[in-house]
Amino acid sequence: MNEADLPHGYAVTSSGRVSGVHEAGDVFKEAPFSDRERLLMDNALTDATRATKVRFNVFIGDLGADSAAGVDALFPATPEAARSVLIAVDPNTRSVEVRSGHEVAERANDRVCQLGATAATSSFRQGELIDGLVSAVRVMAAAIGRV
Repeated sequence: MNEADLPHGYAVTSSGRVSGVHEAGDVFKEAPFSDRERLLMDNALTDATRATKVRFNVFIGDLGADSAAGVDALFPATPEAARSVLIAVDPNTRSVEVRSGHEVAERANDRVCQLGATAATSSFRQGELIDGLVSAVRVMAAAIGRV
């Protein structure tokens, strides 16, 4: 498969799998992730939120030309933004941005956010998006600690 022949937002992973996204509002013809991947992500988010009492959110999509500005604009609209962490991934620019709300900023500080981004990118390099996000959530939850 030649990446140049793929539609916008699609890429061939290092394993040879084609990974793609859809535009907001479009109906999926096929789910972009397997049931197993969605279950892994859901369990990681649920476990981390329960353990830390910090809401974990994940966004996968276009953040614009300036991914930092894009996630800064997106973050306030995420569920429970003030007491949450957002891990945002833009597959088109291969950027990872992590933000924490003002109510949890001491616990989910810059060091913790960097740990999450680092955990994610090591799996991303191997073409494993969901594994990277699950790793990021788990590492951040462990660093934040239980309440």
